[in-house]
Amino acid sequence: MKKLVCLIGILVIFTPLMLKSQEFTYIGAGKCKICHKTEKQGKQFLIWEESKHSKSFAALSSSEAPARAQEMGVENPTESPKCLKCHAPLFEKAPEFKEEGVSCEVCHGPGSAYKKLKVMKSREESVKNGLTVYDTPELRKAWCSTCHSDAHGTPFDTEASYKKIIHPVPEKN
Repeated sequence: MKKLVCLIGILVIFTPLMLKSQEFTYIGAGKCKICHKTEKQGKQFLIWEESKHSKSFAALSSSEAPARAQEMGVENPTESPKCLKCHAPLFEKAPEFKEEGVSCEVCHGPGSAYKKLKVMKSREESVKNGLTVYDTPELRKAWCSTCHSDAHGTPFDTEASYKKIIHPVPEKN
């Protein structure tokens, strides 16, 4: 009887911890596009697609890239972790999505568990299932500055830049 009580006690303590440490995986921007391209969702995917974030990996193959890379002591910017950490942040965690550049999941976290419609209907449930949100200027600045803190000698205004990429879901009438 004591063993059974101990086993139940262990399960009660460790089951929530095991669920909380669930391994979320990356699904790619194409899966996000399915729902986030519509007017009803604020055309969020299209906003990203037209942004520099979606073109950040491609920038490593631009005509300016070799000179910039040379200044940084980099031979091939499309393969260098020094460049990829900001231009294609998923290059190690999900190399199959490297060419997406700074995609949805770079900022919002791996979508495997929050991609489901029933989960996405609730912000609270989405966050529990891995969605990352930056709903304060301090959080945005902390996250964005991981790449934009004086990148290539260019000053960065987090809030001004945020206004260019903001993609809220429109209010329901």
